[in-house]
Amino acid sequence: MTQEFHPGGAIAMARRVLRIEADAVAALIDRVGTDFAQAVELILSCQGRVIVSGIGKSGHVARKMAATLASTGTPAYFVHAAEAVHGDLGMIGRGDVLIAISNSGENDELLTIVPLIKRQGGRLIAITGNERSSLAGEADIHLDGAVREEACPLNLAPTASTTAAMALGDALAVALLDARGFSAEDFARSHPGGALGRKLLTHVDDVMRKAEEVPVVGTGVSIPEALLAMTRGGMGMVVISDSAGRPTAIFTDGDLRRAMAKFGDLRPVAVGSVATQGPRTIGAERLAVEAVELMERHRITQLLVVDRYGVLQGALNMHDLFKAKVV
Repeated sequence: MTQEFHPGGAIAMARRVLRIEADAVAALIDRVGTDFAQAVELILSCQGRVIVSGIGKSGHVARKMAATLASTGTPAYFVHAAEAVHGDLGMIGRGDVLIAISNSGENDELLTIVPLIKRQGGRLIAITGNERSSLAGEADIHLDGAVREEACPLNLAPTASTTAAMALGDALAVALLDARGFSAEDFARSHPGGALGRKLLTHVDDVMRKAEEVPVVGTGVSIPEALLAMTRGGMGMVVISDSAGRPTAIFTDGDLRRAMAKFGDLRPVAVGSVATQGPRTIGAERLAVEAVELMERHRITQLLVVDRYGVLQGALNMHDLFKAKVV
């Protein structure tokens, strides 16, 4: 039978859960010591891969831990403990390290596969809530994830214990990341589809308009002729270049407005006399985020791309960067 809902009770319960889980994680801090350092060292020296296993809620934690390790430079994958005893044990070989997660440390499936893995030469790191458990006793290294109480008011549903185990997994992954010197660029290579991947793996050459698409005129061309070229190019600007193809100036919509205010009749005016001299440029091999930073710093919306000799290779505008989701 459903009890009458009281918003204040729900808020109080939520605060209680968060307090218990926060205290459970905070209590781990003073328990991180030599065993943790040994676990990091064991994984760093691993000649194979890291396998993370568990069952039930601990299985979900194990799956997340494997994903976090893999994305931060430690080759790892998840093996379900129940599936391991029915064939998946063949995925684990000599030189691998098994991280087994069980709050009680008495999970039958894990205890079945542990001796088989150790017989093959695998090493075991156990994360449990009971340092006297069977799994902790079998482990080469035991990490203590014990909690004073679960956040569940019945003290039954895995809540604080799974949060503590997940926090220990994150601590392992980040300590390994730091020990390996894993960089933001390395992280991006593992996340090419994400926002960070786009920012760190996208180069100017990937998003720029190529030279043949960029409107270019000579310095002596009249403003009306330059406007026709600008309109055809659809970039809100036209490049003024010398005979060698090196940009000397850029004529933008802003330059046009300023020229209109100054001269009124623009027909006899050469575009080179009213264009912005010495336009900002960037190399095609540079990261697109560097182009964004340059454009923002100088408050411009177009950027010319040149080679090492200063010859025009292409151009960027802010819309190109928005389209590529770099901004």
